Amino acid sequence: MTLARVNLAIIGGGLVGASLALALQAGAKARGWRIVLIEPFAPGDGYQPSYDARSTALSYGSRQFYERLGVWSSIAPRAQAIGHIHVSDRGRFGAARLSAAQEQVPALGYVAENAWLGHCLWQALDPEVISWRCPAAVSSLHVLDDGYRLTLDDHSTLDCDLAVLADGGRSGLREQLGIGVTERAYRQSALIANLTPGQAHAGEAFERFTDDGPLALLPLVDNRCALVWTRPSQDAQRLAGLSDTQFLGELQQAFGYRLGALRQVGARHLYPLTLIEAQEQVRPHLVVLGNAAHSLHPIAGQGYNLSLRDTEVLADALLQSPALPGDFATLQAYCQRQRQDQQLTVGFSDRVTRLFGRTDPLLAAGRNLGLLGLDLLPPAKRWFARQAMGLGTRPD
Repeated sequence: MTLARVNLAIIGGGLVGASLALALQAGAKARGWRIVLIEPFAPGDGYQPSYDARSTALSYGSRQFYERLGVWSSIAPRAQAIGHIHVSDRGRFGAARLSAAQEQVPALGYVAENAWLGHCLWQALDPEVISWRCPAAVSSLHVLDDGYRLTLDDHSTLDCDLAVLADGGRSGLREQLGIGVTERAYRQSALIANLTPGQAHAGEAFERFTDDGPLALLPLVDNRCALVWTRPSQDAQRLAGLSDTQFLGELQQAFGYRLGALRQVGARHLYPLTLIEAQEQVRPHLVVLGNAAHSLHPIAGQGYNLSLRDTEVLADALLQSPALPGDFATLQAYCQRQRQDQQLTVGFSDRVTRLFGRTDPLLAAGRNLGLLGLDLLPPAKRWFARQAMGLGTRPD
């Protein structure tokens, strides 16, 4: 069965794919474009609160993007504002403190549950413009003179002017199309969990660097914190297998008592860490987006926010072009416009990961002086704050 042709087929209806659909929605309606989201996992009927819900750190720039799309007012009730960020190196004197008040913004960033973000985005999609194939997966893509033909797992086919691969960091379709990747294996795993501290977090986020790897505690609603603890992969497996009491004891030793005694921890999940960059992000009638384009170390909290900036620039390029979606010159212009942002953000994330993942005494002393200097020098501190807020490559 061959379906009617669509203008855009977004392969992956998760947060990045849904954000692109929403960014295009008004302009697509005015132009009479048809967009389809293809997603293997059916969205839930409604948001269901869960102690263990995975979450995402949103920069202040991402809030501004969602405000422009008219969806931030829906997201905000369960988006925990970050008023302060405390960056420290365990056992050493260096520290840096960032404040929303000093930066004259409502918050340095926000932390929201993925399920809530998805619920808000999906609710905002107009079914007159955006249709779903869900649950469904694309098994293969074939190049046409004027687009791509997608073969789905039910053997139906769908033709499109532009195919957008937003199907994650281990994209099988990217590999099928022969798009190579550049990889840097960190030989580390991220242990992800939610926990409850003994004291109120008061909207403060903590980045703590230790000899065994960095950890972040990000504030969530309901006085929970989202933990991202990076350890050598074998040790991360050991930590995942400990009892709750043993695990909280080791975490307490690594983090300290800035939030009092850690009282409860939920389910723990492990994610092997590798920096992945696609060697091609555009071809005629094709865009690689989100984690399929670049997967970053989570400790700097920049991956999703970079993907949203890509999404906004891509949507603007498509809507401002007189050509149909898929025009190669339009896609090349998008890629050129985002190149500096991507290079700076990927480089910043990778350098932070490698700098604070090493235990050399001289290097440790140098980075501590760097943290202390960052806290004392307003220009350096402002640069770091703008990076954290996702505004690093944007003009004032």
